[in-house]
Amino acid sequence: MTIALLTIILTSFILTWLVRIYAIRKSIIDIPNDRSSHTIPTPRGGGLAIAIAWFGGLVWWFCLGKIETSLFYALLCGVPLTLIGFADDVFGLKPFVRFIVQFACATFALYFLGGLNNFQFSIFNFQIPVILTVIAFIAIVWSINFFNFLDGIDGYLAAEIVFIGLATFLLINNIIGLILAAAVLGFLFWNWPKAKIFMGDVGSTLLGFTVAVMAIYYQNQHFSNIPVWLILTSVFWYDATITIWRRFRNKEQLSVAHRKHAFQRLVLSGWSHQKTMLAAVVLNIIGFGLAYLAYQFANFDWLFLIFDIGLLALVMNYIDKRNPFV
Repeated sequence: MTIALLTIILTSFILTWLVRIYAIRKSIIDIPNDRSSHTIPTPRGGGLAIAIAWFGGLVWWFCLGKIETSLFYALLCGVPLTLIGFADDVFGLKPFVRFIVQFACATFALYFLGGLNNFQFSIFNFQIPVILTVIAFIAIVWSINFFNFLDGIDGYLAAEIVFIGLATFLLINNIIGLILAAAVLGFLFWNWPKAKIFMGDVGSTLLGFTVAVMAIYYQNQHFSNIPVWLILTSVFWYDATITIWRRFRNKEQLSVAHRKHAFQRLVLSGWSHQKTMLAAVVLNIIGFGLAYLAYQFANFDWLFLIFDIGLLALVMNYIDKRNPFV
């Protein structure tokens, strides 16, 4: 297993280097503007390397009989997201096209997963498959997009995914988490501040989809409850949700790029990309402790989720004081 995981890391590392060379030659470059958090033109599309390493690892372990069939096919539904994401990074596509592909991928993934059959929250177990599956569909599409929203500074999203992958393995003892972490780790070397290449939509949308599918699968299998996953991903979804709500309240055009996410405002207040990323790592470590408790004491998982949200609210308040949301 160790050799296979090291192979995935090395594959991701080498492919990222090759994608970077290709992006530079073909001028697939992210040019800074007044809404960017970086100041140097940087190649993008490095998520393609993550995708190839990730799917290669999935196929290898599936052939060894280590990955359950429904989960394998559901995760493979992320392939179209990879293709459309890379096309968007290279050519730029209309939002309508991207959403059609996202809807299709979410639909087929839920088909292979058998929908969302139950929702365990503390002592309550909701079993209304039709309603839960609709909610799961919305959750997958939202996850695809908020992971994309939060891919805004060097190393931020990649470090988050490595954390989620390792946390999944430690909590559930499933090889999927290590495959995911390994596929992203090779890329993270190139994306570490100051980044030599960006992930692009090809990576961020696929990773958001993957995490959502894993959460639904493990809920269906009663390996972990959704609140555990909400805690593990809370640094991202809390920032994205609060920011969207604030922009909606301000009657802003939500499709227009901006620099109002908490991590962006923290950088604008004077923090470096690396300091901001490491602060998120600290929050994730605390979150893992809460997720572990929620996993072990499932009847009280909502209490740990509430505590986690309260902690993030305090962090948001600190950032608001440093750089107010306007």
